Amino acid sequence: MGYAVESALFQWDEGERRIGILDEHRSVVEAVTAEIRRRLGSTFTLEELADLYGAGTDWAADIATSLGAGPHAAWAVQAAFRSYSREAVDYAGGRRIPSA
Repeated sequence: MGYAVESALFQWDEGERRIGILDEHRSVVEAVTAEIRRRLGSTFTLEELADLYGAGTDWAADIATSLGAGPHAAWAVQAAFRSYSREAVDYAGGRRIPSA
């Protein structure tokens, strides 16, 4: 069983909200997002993205930390996943598209 999409979205929203206050970490979020894209590809579902997240994000935290996110690394990772979630094939208008 994969990582629950609704739980992931909640966590990603929280990270995005928190890191949004800290504009100096925008480049960190972009770097983590680029690595997510490299790992997952450009065509994916929210479930696939949530599964990648649920499998562990140490690699993403390492990127965020190496770029100076410090204690905000977890928020930057969550914000990156949230940002990338908007490109999922089953996401539109701010919500998940129900499967047919």
